[in-house]
Amino acid sequence: MKTAGDILSALFDKQFVEKAQGYSKFFDSWTDITAKNGIASASAHSRIKDLDRGIVLIEMDHPGWKQILQTKQSKLLNDFRIRFPELEISGISLMLGFGDPQTEPQAEDEAETVAKIAVAEEPLAVTESAPQGEPPLRGYDAIKDEDFREKLIKLGQTVADREKK
Repeated sequence: MKTAGDILSALFDKQFVEKAQGYSKFFDSWTDITAKNGIASASAHSRIKDLDRGIVLIEMDHPGWKQILQTKQSKLLNDFRIRFPELEISGISLMLGFGDPQTEPQAEDEAETVAKIAVAEEPLAVTESAPQGEPPLRGYDAIKDEDFREKLIKLGQTVADREKK
């Protein structure tokens, strides 16, 4: 039985495979580069999203991390250039927002925030119009999906119980 490497070697030439391995090393280098520059914790809140025409696109989950990365931007750029001269990196672009499940810490924070809002004493803002002559729908009542509404209520109760402890 042939290995995946054997099959890839048969499909692609050696130069292509080496270039692909170089890009893989580039994307995997983020943790090392942030650690070398004294901001190791930034790698848990940011990632290399892309390399486009010599510009490294780095995405982070909070504006605070963007500010921290901006203070080290020239050192990060220098490290990229030294490690990957073949990529001809000319700059770094910092952007907010993760669009995938890699952002587990952020997703947890958002869930807690939603739950806290759900159990707040003040009613939530109007999110949908009620039929004419009836009071506006507020809070959980505005959520049409029953399963989602029930899960949100349970989540709010769980957070409230944790805060009481």
